[in-house]
Amino acid sequence: GYTIGNDMSSRDIEGQNPLYLPQAKTYDGCCALGPSVYLSEDPLPSSTEIDLRILRGESVLFEGTATLNQMKRTPVELVEFLYRENSFPKGCFLMTGTGIVPESDFTLQRGDEIRIRIDPIGTLMNPVSD
Repeated sequence: GYTIGNDMSSRDIEGQNPLYLPQAKTYDGCCALGPSVYLSEDPLPSSTEIDLRILRGESVLFEGTATLNQMKRTPVELVEFLYRENSFPKGCFLMTGTGIVPESDFTLQRGDEIRIRIDPIGTLMNPVSD
């Protein structure tokens, strides 16, 4: 199945040292999944769009779009590699990495809302908190 994941990185931690990337991704609230799991026997089309919007109040601060065909490897290839040497009897979530990124001087603030939409999955909405 497919869902949407918002895998946040702390630029403050990451900026201190490029080797800190693992620490920049492991803090409370750093990942959201949802809003549903889309089940399909067939892979999503390579033209599938991923839309990101960041809102502060009623204002859109950032928006961007990427498509699956922009990924270096297809989701099918990634799953194949994942299961090649590993077993997941209860399943797992495979995150594909960052496809849409605001400029380096952009900073999220408490109360901002992040919306990621992929049809036919839906829209994942999560607020930024402390």
